[in-house]
Amino acid sequence: MQQEHIDVGKAIQRRTGKTFYLATRFLPERVRHATHVLYAFFRIADEVVDDANGTPPDEQRAELEDLRAQALGETDPDGPVLEAFGELRREYDISDAEINSFVDAMQSDIDTDRYESYADLESYMRGSASAVGVMMTAIMEPEDREAALSHAVKLGEAFQMTNFLRDVREDILERDRIYLPQETLDSHGVSPEQIERLEYSDSFAAAMAAELKRTEDLYREGVAGIRYLPEDCQLPVLLSAVLYAEHHTVIRSQNYDVLSRDPALSSTRKLWCLAKTRWHWHWNRDPEAVFRRVSAVPALERDRHDSGHGGHVPTQ
Repeated sequence: MQQEHIDVGKAIQRRTGKTFYLATRFLPERVRHATHVLYAFFRIADEVVDDANGTPPDEQRAELEDLRAQALGETDPDGPVLEAFGELRREYDISDAEINSFVDAMQSDIDTDRYESYADLESYMRGSASAVGVMMTAIMEPEDREAALSHAVKLGEAFQMTNFLRDVREDILERDRIYLPQETLDSHGVSPEQIERLEYSDSFAAAMAAELKRTEDLYREGVAGIRYLPEDCQLPVLLSAVLYAEHHTVIRSQNYDVLSRDPALSSTRKLWCLAKTRWHWHWNRDPEAVFRRVSAVPALERDRHDSGHGGHVPTQ
């Protein structure tokens, strides 16, 4: 890839994905440059529907189909990001199926703004999040790719779910979308109209708590696969998980009220997450053990028991 193409992708990621960009900086150059390009491609496609600004649905679909054709190499790339993505696709053997799955998910955002069940949401995330995890795994080139992939899928879903839980207010105000499954809302007596009115209640807090717990199970599954990645990629991916999951601390500190204000991470909090993760990683290269020690995801009871009998991470 040409440096100018990498620089364009880097600028897009720095502007639109600050949390992930911080973790990306710790990737080895061979993966970092490719990540800038991948993220920029994902963002360009995402912005077709997220920043439509009144663009008619048919035009959005046409634009996504044009991006699909360029990404698959069926038409000439238009711009540095698509040109660099095409090179990545060929070099790392990124499958057409993953590209199609991702673009299909972006297209579904044009027509779908509510999800009846978590299974429906999971189906959407197979393209919007899991395909991203699969492509990221491809550019890292783990020795045991199959072992890494199932965990990468779960970690991608965890990141996406954290975004959904963090952005409830933004999604309803700017896009009239609710990603919280209706079955979860129903089970806690919350109507979509309450969310549309940004009406916080104890019932809404309970629904958020339930989805936070589900998401934290995904983090545990995802982080369990970091050990299959190349050694020089493990800390950056672990750091990404710690940073994204840190939003859960903020959400809990707001008593799950993400309707009045967004649960943003301050620069100070991000740097603290970075520092403590690197410190513990220095002493213990077990991703799961470090994640349990430093992340916002509560340890399971068995993990607490294990850490009380010979845990490897020092407390001082």
